[in-house]
Amino acid sequence: MDEKTRHTVQGIFALLFWGSTIAFSRSLAEKLGTLTSASCIFLLAGGLSCAYLIVSHRLQRIVRVSRFYLFGCGILFVVYMASLYLAIGTATNRLQTLEVGLVNYLWPSLTLVMTIPILRSKAHFTLIPGCLLGFGGVLLASAQFGESWATFVGNLGSNWAPYMLAFVAAVCWALYSTLTRRWARDAESGAVPVFLLASGLVLVGLRFLFPERTEWTTQSMLELAYMAVFPTILAYAFWDAAMRKGNVTLVASLSYLTPLLSIIIGTLYLGVGTGWNLWAGCLLVIAGSITCKLSVKEDN
Repeated sequence: MDEKTRHTVQGIFALLFWGSTIAFSRSLAEKLGTLTSASCIFLLAGGLSCAYLIVSHRLQRIVRVSRFYLFGCGILFVVYMASLYLAIGTATNRLQTLEVGLVNYLWPSLTLVMTIPILRSKAHFTLIPGCLLGFGGVLLASAQFGESWATFVGNLGSNWAPYMLAFVAAVCWALYSTLTRRWARDAESGAVPVFLLASGLVLVGLRFLFPERTEWTTQSMLELAYMAVFPTILAYAFWDAAMRKGNVTLVASLSYLTPLLSIIIGTLYLGVGTGWNLWAGCLLVIAGSITCKLSVKEDN
C-alpha cells in the first residue's frame, strides 16, 4: 500500500469514528455539562497525544511545520471544537441534537466547494444544486411534520443558536480541511496533538467562566475514555494525515455516509424516536454531497 492510499484509508476510518460523536457527546453533556465534558475530552486526548510526541521524540517535527498551518489551522480547529460542542450541549432535547448534528454534516459539501478557490479544483455547474440539496435537507430535518411554515420559522427563530453554532462548525472544518492540504501537504507530520490540547485549554477557560453541575458515573467515565481515544485522538490524527497526503476529493466525498451513520447510532444509543423528515433530510444531505463530489475534480 503506497503512502497516499494509506492516508486515504486513515481518513475513511476517521469518518467511521466520527459517526458516534454526536450521540456520545450528548450523553456526556447531559451528565457532566457541555463545557466540562468537552474540556475533559480534549485535555485528556491532547495530553496523551503530546506525551506520545515527547516520548517518541517527534515534537520537533511540529516546530518545522508552516506557521500558516500551525496558527491558521490551529485557530480554525479550536473554533470548530468549541462551536460543535456548544451546539450539541445547547440543543433543547436529544432529537434537536440529531438535527444540529445534521447541520454540522454540511461540511463535506462545503469542503468540496472550498477546494475550488483554495486548491484550484475544477467544478461543474451542478455544484450549485448539490449545495442546495444539502441545505434543503437540513431545513427538512429541522421541520416538524404537520406544522405550518410560519410555525417552523417561529420555532427556529426562538432557538437558533444551536443551528448557527453547528453551521459555524461546518464552515470552520471545511476551511481547516482544505487549508491543511494547502499549507501542510509536504509536512512530516501534523500538529493535531497541539490543536487538541489548545482546544481543551480554551474549553477549560470557558468552563471556569460558566460553572456547571457534574455527575460522574461509571458510564460517563467509559464514554469519556472512548471519546478521547477514538473520535478524538485517532480520528483527528487520521483526518489530518488524509488531508495532507491522501486523496482529498475521495475522502471528502465518502464523508457523505457520516450523517446517516450518525443518525443511526444516535437513535439507537440515545433512544430517540425520529420522524420521516429527519431521515429524508439526511438523504438529501447525502445526495447533495454526492452531487458536489461529482461536480468537483481535484488537481492533485
